[in-house]
Amino acid sequence: MQHVKKRLKFTLAITLLGILAFSFTPPADRYFEIAKNLDIFATLFKEVNAHYVDEVNPNRLVKTGIDAMLESLDPYTNYIPEDQIEDFRTMNTGQYGGIGAITREFGDRTVVTMIMEGFAAQKGGLKVGDEILKIDQVDLSKVSRQEAGDLMKGQVGDPVTLTVKRIGRDEPFKLEFKREKIKMNNVPYFGMLDQNYAYIRLSEFTPEAGKNVRNAFIKLKENNPKGLVLDLRDNPGGLLMEAVNICNIFLPKGKPVVSTKGKITDQNATYATLDSPVDLEIPVVVLINRGSASASEIVAGTLQDYDRAVIVGERSFGKGLVQVPRPLSYNAQVKITTAKYYTPTGRCIQVLDYTHRRDDGSVASIPDSLKNAFKTTNGRTVYDGGGIEPDIAVVHEDIHPVTQTLFSMGYIFDYATRYAFNSKTEPDPKNFSLSSEEYQQFVNWMKDKDYRYNSRLDKQLTALSNEAKRERYYSELKSQIDQISTRISENKKNELTLYKDQIKMLLEEDIISRFHLERGSIQAGLKNDQDIKKSTEVLSNSTQYKKLLNSL
Repeated sequence: MQHVKKRLKFTLAITLLGILAFSFTPPADRYFEIAKNLDIFATLFKEVNAHYVDEVNPNRLVKTGIDAMLESLDPYTNYIPEDQIEDFRTMNTGQYGGIGAITREFGDRTVVTMIMEGFAAQKGGLKVGDEILKIDQVDLSKVSRQEAGDLMKGQVGDPVTLTVKRIGRDEPFKLEFKREKIKMNNVPYFGMLDQNYAYIRLSEFTPEAGKNVRNAFIKLKENNPKGLVLDLRDNPGGLLMEAVNICNIFLPKGKPVVSTKGKITDQNATYATLDSPVDLEIPVVVLINRGSASASEIVAGTLQDYDRAVIVGERSFGKGLVQVPRPLSYNAQVKITTAKYYTPTGRCIQVLDYTHRRDDGSVASIPDSLKNAFKTTNGRTVYDGGGIEPDIAVVHEDIHPVTQTLFSMGYIFDYATRYAFNSKTEPDPKNFSLSSEEYQQFVNWMKDKDYRYNSRLDKQLTALSNEAKRERYYSELKSQIDQISTRISENKKNELTLYKDQIKMLLEEDIISRFHLERGSIQAGLKNDQDIKKSTEVLSNSTQYKKLLNSL
């Protein structure tokens, strides 16, 4: 218990020092406040531990307190305890010791949803769709998802045995692997959309992202493309310098890309392009959505500021804060927000209000009163205050709850595995499409499946019923409410047909992944992608492209 108290004091001393340093009280008074509050916290913890009615887990209680304290600052200043350091390093480096398999839980099943090309899982015969029953001797039905993930990872060179259940085989069997250094591919796909336009998907700004995008673009230039689509959708960001390196592909050497400004002025910096560009002329479209954050917003905002690319899609996430990890006692770390970043025009992408965000954390609409106007190189007006606003906004149809339910419950995944097992030929990712007869086979397969869900109409009807009961009108309205409920239930029977386009698209991508892994799945999804269609429309109309950038 004593070492826990010492760890608590050391951890909180460093964290509270960062928080309280924002005050403008004299240094002597500030240090007294730090010491006083640390003492209060330590004595409070001692009293709770001694007298609380149930046993207290010190680690859990302290982490809860630290998390709540840091959450009062911003969403990105986080405490990382020792047992989460490896996950933190994986997220920042894109590297870990494992076999190169991605898994997901469907109910009580752990299934392989993707195999990374060239690593132990692929070489050792593991397949997408396999259900993992055991890792070494540990039954996965008896451990949490986090524990299962930890079991899969380990020291490079260490062996691991998986007990696997596979469609087409009557009994489970074992596969043996040797863990190796896994480096996640931050450019999972690049290629030509057609004979005229090149496409690069960047999934994260991990080390060598700039180099990988540059090499992909140089390779694609062999096809003499008339334009490029750089896809940063759902890219959460990463290393700032990799964002600079990617901008450098399209901007001259010496161009400022991003500035960071924080409380410690000596640490403020401006980062500029360092190398010769690859191409200063090719038309570029950058795709973003509400999942594009941080370094993604640097790239989109910088190329927009210089009128070097047309931005297509949705408003980006709105994260313009820089975090720096700092070491703590006992191998823990704290990731502290130390600065805000600014695009070349001076825009801060950070949303000013943390509270008004969507459920996924992305920024919602920003009132005009909170925006400041800036001018691009060509004199276009752009705004700060919350994410990058696209030059061309694409309105997407909401994914219907029935589609979400089929995906989350694993029915789409399982049918894709079944389809691939029964397939006599290997489909082409670019041209593969389920026929009407094949889709009907899926609908027939679903007839005995339980995929009940609450739609928005269900929730609104329940709310109406509850309100009617509260207002004592329910007896009068019950017959109408029951009629509506019956009608909703009847309509649900036709939803697999009504939302065929959404469900069919996910099925096709999942089926292709069985044959061509992630590259094939991405390629299969491009043919129905509204953002891609809008991008190629813009690139194919040079007059519109130039007009959007005000360069006529």
